[in-house]
Amino acid sequence: MNSKREIYVIFLWHAFFLAITMSMIDFNTVFPSLIYSLTSSKIIFGAIFSILFGAPLIFNVIFGHYLSSKKYKKKYLLIGINLRALSFLGMAFFTFTYANREPFLVIFSLFFWVFLFSFSGGFAGIVYTDLIGKFLKKGERGKLYAFKQFFSSVGFLIGGFIIAYAFNVSNISYPNNYTLILFMGFVGLLIASGAFWRIKEPPSKIEQRESFFVYIKKVPSILKSDKSFSRFILVENLTSFSLMILPFYIVFAQEIFDEILLSFYLFAIIGGSIFSNIFWGKISKKFDSKRVVELCIILGALIPILSLSMISLGPYHFSIIFILVGFVRSGRVVGFDPYLLDIAPEGQRSCYLGIRGTLSILTILLPLLGGLFIELIGYSVTFGMVSIVMFLSFFLLRDKNVEKVNNVIK
Repeated sequence: MNSKREIYVIFLWHAFFLAITMSMIDFNTVFPSLIYSLTSSKIIFGAIFSILFGAPLIFNVIFGHYLSSKKYKKKYLLIGINLRALSFLGMAFFTFTYANREPFLVIFSLFFWVFLFSFSGGFAGIVYTDLIGKFLKKGERGKLYAFKQFFSSVGFLIGGFIIAYAFNVSNISYPNNYTLILFMGFVGLLIASGAFWRIKEPPSKIEQRESFFVYIKKVPSILKSDKSFSRFILVENLTSFSLMILPFYIVFAQEIFDEILLSFYLFAIIGGSIFSNIFWGKISKKFDSKRVVELCIILGALIPILSLSMISLGPYHFSIIFILVGFVRSGRVVGFDPYLLDIAPEGQRSCYLGIRGTLSILTILLPLLGGLFIELIGYSVTFGMVSIVMFLSFFLLRDKNVEKVNNVIK
């Protein structure tokens, strides 16, 4: 079994190179900009993001059941990562070959490649989180996530310079600029996964294998008996309203402003992520992961309101919105996953992770609905609605409202 130091190095290596990779397809700037270059339809835009966020959730309960009976899970993590790398390569090929001649064909292919990217990421994500729970104790996980976010932010910063070069400095034209960064994402993901080959995984504690249908029947009883978990599921679903509109901020800015500040906004998100790590790390250490989640929800409620009020100040001032998006993005990582690991019983971690994913049903629907709402009722009403729901989720998460949450679930 690896030492604690080795585990930190392995996960930090992965976090660093994964961040460089994911900046190539940043879901709040780069990837929305690629889709917007291919189609102006908000509904298609929302549908792709519904698949992106929702595909792993549909299958997570199946993943959780399958993995719960496996003593060793590392190989499943590597399979998931390699499939994700393949999706980068597929997106790069179709963008390079068809973006100028047949943009709709690229859009059509993105539905498949994004599904593969999201599906394999969901499978790998359960194993990834389970391994952290296996190697580190309750008080040590928040520290790793804070360190991981710092290294991720540095990786995103390097990725931001690559994006700036591809879109602002070099003479690389469309669609070759997108093709280049997608291919780099393919290579970067393979490098990021290299650290996991060094993991010496101890066997997991597993319960007696049961049929999938028996497993499904257990879900209501788990939710009813574990009030903290049921509350977590409800709150995470409600906070998905904030995730619903994150990709639309860049589209909102591109439709309002004459200047397209893609790399500038990406740097704003990266800067917010880097500086917020100090803040989130102190909050997690002084209080706990739950307090991080609460503060993250408050920020998520304020951003839509601020975006509407700051649009009149111009494109450069609007970067403040993306700085706050960086805060929220880091806060969700430092808060939600460690909080779930804290409340999940050791022998049922894969089960809890699977249930959590599959019951996050709003994450699947909301990006599509977000595009539909914006098409029908505009940005202002949609953003205002999101803020109201986020404030409601903060109210429900508070300890004094546990009973009210349980009544809602029942």
